Amino acid sequence: MPPGITLAADAPELSAANTGFMLICSALVMLMTPGLAFFYGGMVRVKSTLNMLMMCFISLGIVTILWVLYGFSLAFGTDSGSLIGWSSDYVGLSGIGINQLWDGYTIPVYVFAVFQLMFAIITPALISGALADRVKFTAWALFVALWATVVYFPVAHWVWGSGGWLFEMGVIDFAGGTAVHINAGAAALGVILVIGKRVGFKKDPMRPHSLPLVMLGAGLLWFGWFGFNAGSWLGNDDGVGAVMFVNTQVATAAAMLAWLAYEKIRHGSFTTLGAASGAVAGLVAITPSGGSSSPLGAIAIGAVAGLLCAMAVGLKYRFGYDDSLDVVGVHLVGGVVGSLLVGFFATGGVQSDAKGLFYGGGFEQLGKQAVGVFAVLAYSLIVSAILALVLDKTIGMRVDEDDEISGIDQVEHAETAYDFSGAGGGAGSRKTAPAPAETVAAAPQTRKVDA
Repeated sequence: MPPGITLAADAPELSAANTGFMLICSALVMLMTPGLAFFYGGMVRVKSTLNMLMMCFISLGIVTILWVLYGFSLAFGTDSGSLIGWSSDYVGLSGIGINQLWDGYTIPVYVFAVFQLMFAIITPALISGALADRVKFTAWALFVALWATVVYFPVAHWVWGSGGWLFEMGVIDFAGGTAVHINAGAAALGVILVIGKRVGFKKDPMRPHSLPLVMLGAGLLWFGWFGFNAGSWLGNDDGVGAVMFVNTQVATAAAMLAWLAYEKIRHGSFTTLGAASGAVAGLVAITPSGGSSSPLGAIAIGAVAGLLCAMAVGLKYRFGYDDSLDVVGVHLVGGVVGSLLVGFFATGGVQSDAKGLFYGGGFEQLGKQAVGVFAVLAYSLIVSAILALVLDKTIGMRVDEDDEISGIDQVEHAETAYDFSGAGGGAGSRKTAPAPAETVAAAPQTRKVDA
């Protein structure tokens, strides 16, 4: 993503076409957070549905305010030591002219700021899937605010900010493989190592309560991801955004098919949850790499990501960490795969002239990608674990065990996702009373993994 912080003296005139395109892309990326809420919400048990929706949705409120107050300035302000940015004109977005263009591009600074805001919103929301069923909502809201401030805003500057050390090194991350997916996946791992497992992990069935919701969420994510990826070129005057759009589609398709093939060979069936998860894995992997690869390369990237992520979701059973909805297995692993594969599949003829190993570029770009991957992974994992530990030792991160067993929706939100009280008919009905919510939710196991 081409960043910048000042208005060049010879900046081109504002493009109505590019401005309109970027506003549409911003709206598409905003839609991804509710889509993620549905995706995650369908994967949890009935008693946790609303809490999962709210853990995603609250990010729209918290991160929006922080971004306007200081987040945009920290991420995209004037560089300071290659680690963080700051521009007083960006504080409160108060010193930006309505016609001021973004660093020589043909869109206003306001448009770039709101587009980047949507990235900042969805990144902490991604973490929430790993913590399903067991985190106090107040503690989660505080974590989102702290994490966005000390992890996401600085990392966004490293990766995309003018002067950021990873950007200046030449690490390629077209739309967020490191800054979004590795960042969120590593944070998820750090937090779950601190707060521990759900009650009944590896003992009780914890099946998705609504696979239709999961598929709806995956579809909304796939749809919104076109704005996420194609919009990250900030216009399409040279066709790069169009290439990214195509690569987003083909990599996602390849990953879905690869995941399903692995399921069929390993477990004997094609599952809807596998199709949805495979699609998301492909979207994650192509996010950093799609602007530098060809469509054939995108197919390979998607297939590799689909296969490796399908294998990775079972690691939590082997190593004993409770990643509730496979954020580590899909987002961390998918982000690492997609970011590293830039070093193999970069053609040198799309986003930049950097070439990967398969196109005669040697190991140089792969080395740069590895530095970016492991720097973001280590920073996010360590700092996120520290934040979780501080919150756990002060206000407590987890709900009581009894509350977790009875249902976090009722405890934290005084609501339930579904009303079964009228399912049997009117007051005079002779029909048998409906089964409890947990019984209704029970369904055949859909996520088959290598325990």
